[in-house]
Amino acid sequence: MRQKLGFLKSQNAILIIGILLGALTILAIRFVTYSPPEATHYHANLGVYINGERETFNDPRYYQEVAVCGGDGVMLPEQRAHLHGDENSVVHVHDEAVTWGQLFNNIGWTVGSDFIVTDSNTTYKEDAGNKLNIFINGQNFTGITNIANTVIKNTDRLLISFGVANEETLQQQADSVAATAAEFNTKPDPASCSAGKTDATLTDRFKNLL
Repeated sequence: MRQKLGFLKSQNAILIIGILLGALTILAIRFVTYSPPEATHYHANLGVYINGERETFNDPRYYQEVAVCGGDGVMLPEQRAHLHGDENSVVHVHDEAVTWGQLFNNIGWTVGSDFIVTDSNTTYKEDAGNKLNIFINGQNFTGITNIANTVIKNTDRLLISFGVANEETLQQQADSVAATAAEFNTKPDPASCSAGKTDATLTDRFKNLL
């Protein structure tokens, strides 16, 4: 009887050790192979016309480079959505649910449902003759959406046109908005805080075990 009990205890001990070793093996594999999720980084295209003239955004103050990076993992507003000097029609998005209004605020502009205020504090407001027109991906959204509250989506092409313009002119302006966002999705961000996979810290690896 004692031999049988001893045998059962040995079997149970072996089973428990096997379970523990299996669990430790799984945890070790998870610890070693853990890779942080890829950060948000996608692009959209933008074109702005005021009274028939295209805004070039050619002043350096519009662009965010290395200085945009926040410390200690804190994302600054300018880091969430910004432009870079080499392409003034390409919007870089680094966070979820960023709106066009937030992008314009980051470059010193304000765009509402019926007005534009530039960074030089020049205001363009709708009146009997002038209108704020919105096209997204070639489709007319004028009067349908407040672009300030509209989330920037991957590869969106936004036209904002203020002034007097007929349908043909507006469509030409919409067609003139670049379609290079998908190409930029394959490139690294010019800033040192560029999105992408970063090296996993020991803390990250231990958290992943929980």
